[in-house]
Amino acid sequence: MKLSPVRWAMAIVTGSILAGLPARLHAADNDIVLGFAVAQSGGMEAYDGDATRMAGLWIDQTNAKGGLLGKQLKAVYADTKSDRVEGTRAGQEMVHDGAKVVFVTADYDYGAPAALQAQKAGVISVFLGASDPKAGVIGVGPYSFTAEKAGQLEGATVAEWGYEKKGYRTAYVLLDDAIEYDKSVCAGFDWAFAKEGGKIVGHDTFKNADPSIGSQVTRLSNAIRDHKVDALMLCTYQPGGASAVRQLRSAGINLPILNGSSMDGTYWISAVPGLKDFYVPVQALANGDPRPAVAQLTKDYTAKYGKPPTTQYAYPIYAWLQLWAKAVTEAKTTDAKPVVAIMEKFQNEPTVLGPRTFTPKLHIQTRIPLTITDTANGKQVPVQDWRIKEDIPPAVLYRLKKAS
Repeated sequence: MKLSPVRWAMAIVTGSILAGLPARLHAADNDIVLGFAVAQSGGMEAYDGDATRMAGLWIDQTNAKGGLLGKQLKAVYADTKSDRVEGTRAGQEMVHDGAKVVFVTADYDYGAPAALQAQKAGVISVFLGASDPKAGVIGVGPYSFTAEKAGQLEGATVAEWGYEKKGYRTAYVLLDDAIEYDKSVCAGFDWAFAKEGGKIVGHDTFKNADPSIGSQVTRLSNAIRDHKVDALMLCTYQPGGASAVRQLRSAGINLPILNGSSMDGTYWISAVPGLKDFYVPVQALANGDPRPAVAQLTKDYTAKYGKPPTTQYAYPIYAWLQLWAKAVTEAKTTDAKPVVAIMEKFQNEPTVLGPRTFTPKLHIQTRIPLTITDTANGKQVPVQDWRIKEDIPPAVLYRLKKAS
């Protein structure tokens, strides 16, 4: 996959996570093996890099404390090359190398091939950052998890917060329908905003690769003229997201813009000088997180790798590993069945990022508190923590039908 200029910039910031290391490292017989079937090259490297590094930090810290079950943790790696066929091969290699957990790419479509190999072998897998509920029980199997939150939660969080704290009563939804993640974010927004009593005065779509969204901007401008529009819900990702925001602001549309976590970070905002009133929900801020434990984690990461994480996607795997280690310690084994059984009983279990919950049906976070951030003066700043008031209905979570 050829990287766009924006992804190249992100990859440069993120760095090659395994530069100088062999593709596979074999562990001693008495070590606990953790296998990374992740992208070390290609387009997905920019998304897998920070999270794989963060997992490496957790491994080092755990080993420094004596390891787990009296054993040291050893990482082995296989490059998926951002290719689904290679993902299958990489997953098989990790199983062959004796991995007790197989870490897979931060996207359901690209990570599932490796995760399915772990599931076949009865081994736990975890997506580094997939926001699709299929990245777990329903799409892979009972031994599969994702460290991330559901895309629907992101949309629902900004909808509820916007209605209750910002006073937004009318909204316009602009969906980049190139990927399923964006559809999930918008589905969560549609559900929560209507539930709060808000009115959506229009829906429109575009594709991430579209060089121009001029027609969409015209229709939005007409909606603003004909209706009172308080906010724009933009469901998109990079690199097309930066282009869309630039075109909106250049057209004089200064509405507050709400988006999912995919637009987290400041690496792209130079494309939109003076950007403000751009709100994104995140699990952690790579720079300036007010929580001492998260700030310390960022400091430790920076000390180890020479630079801080790029976006919030680095952090969730650390919280997931905390829960996995707790379950392993309680089960006194790394075997998947007893460990998963314990993890599925975790209800609001504390982690460095806050409470986490798993159930036999859901191995993804659907109601955790998120931090709403704003962009101002070239920086991303925390505004408020927000937790939605009720569970997301299955019809919305799985986009089975339009739920009221």
